[in-house]
Amino acid sequence: MTVYLDNAAATPIDNRVKKEMSRSMDLCGNPSSFNDGGRAARVQTEQARAQIARFINARPEEIVFTSSGSEANNTAIFGVADKFRSGHIISTAIEHPSVLEPIGKLAGEGFKIDLVSVDAEGFVNPRNILNLIKKDTVLISVMYANNEIGTIEPIREIGKLLKEYRSKLPLSARNRGPLFHVDACQATEYLNMNVHELGVDFLTFNGSKIYGPKGIGVLYVKRDLEIKPLILGGNQERGRRAGTENTAAILGLAKAISLINKKENKKLPKLQDYFISNILKKISDVRLNGPKKNRLPNNINISIFGVGNEEILLQLDKHGIHAGSGSACTSHAVEPSHVLKAIGVPKKYLNGAIRFSLGRQTIKKDIDYVLKVLPKVIEKCRSLR
Repeated sequence: MTVYLDNAAATPIDNRVKKEMSRSMDLCGNPSSFNDGGRAARVQTEQARAQIARFINARPEEIVFTSSGSEANNTAIFGVADKFRSGHIISTAIEHPSVLEPIGKLAGEGFKIDLVSVDAEGFVNPRNILNLIKKDTVLISVMYANNEIGTIEPIREIGKLLKEYRSKLPLSARNRGPLFHVDACQATEYLNMNVHELGVDFLTFNGSKIYGPKGIGVLYVKRDLEIKPLILGGNQERGRRAGTENTAAILGLAKAISLINKKENKKLPKLQDYFISNILKKISDVRLNGPKKNRLPNNINISIFGVGNEEILLQLDKHGIHAGSGSACTSHAVEPSHVLKAIGVPKKYLNGAIRFSLGRQTIKKDIDYVLKVLPKVIEKCRSLR
């Protein structure tokens, strides 16, 4: 039996997405070419762009296609930095590495950085962000939903506070910032993505978390905002990202977006509650990381005392259970999770953190199988210590 519970790292590609991508393979032209083949590819690409824009209540020209969520995050952060050249950036201590590492690089180039702390469940206080804003604050970047512990941040409230703050600035200062960037890669399948309701200037998401293709990301850039591209060499994406458009992946992403059904996802909270309550009953000295409420419905992150996550994952693999230990982008890191450190997880639990992330395909039978195997795996791992 195989049970895939690493959907936060990457979801299986939906068969309907595969079919759409296969259809697109007949479009041999380069969307930027001035010939019939290129125009045919361009028509399909722009139809997909418009469909994706509608999903987040944006204009098609506000959509920039990238190779991944990480590239989209980098483009937003370095794009703002290149525009202003200096200034102050605010983020949180639990962001994805594709946000924290670019910000760290900018710190070495003279930008002032403030990382807002979070509480024991991973929530940031919007007022704490507001209180850190300075005259030279150019960017605020906050993740919509945390990839490791599933915490859903109050993005809408932060956006509202920023709008009120900007309204009090002189007209000449309103275009300088602070601009608001949100990494929404984990949120796309489950949460409201309306950019106007959220109050964001930049929004990042990708295909690999929504049963779409890997290797495709989106950066929403609010109208009239100019950012410098990371990749030079062509005028694609209105000059914001050079390179031939990946037509198959773009069409696949649009199809994946069309298949999102938030009503369907209502089954996940019940499976999540069932999974969590039984883990806490069946395994001794285990803790749930992250909140019980305002948490992504597919996320279960637990820490188990007396074992290491690598040995647990290897043993689970032998039983056909595929789970994760945190961010896929740091899966080979030796250091314990920066997210778990930031929420104050006791040291004795840091190395035994496991993330199970449910998906559309997950059923109760899968959970029962894991609940049967996991206690035995933990007992075996503990006995070998």
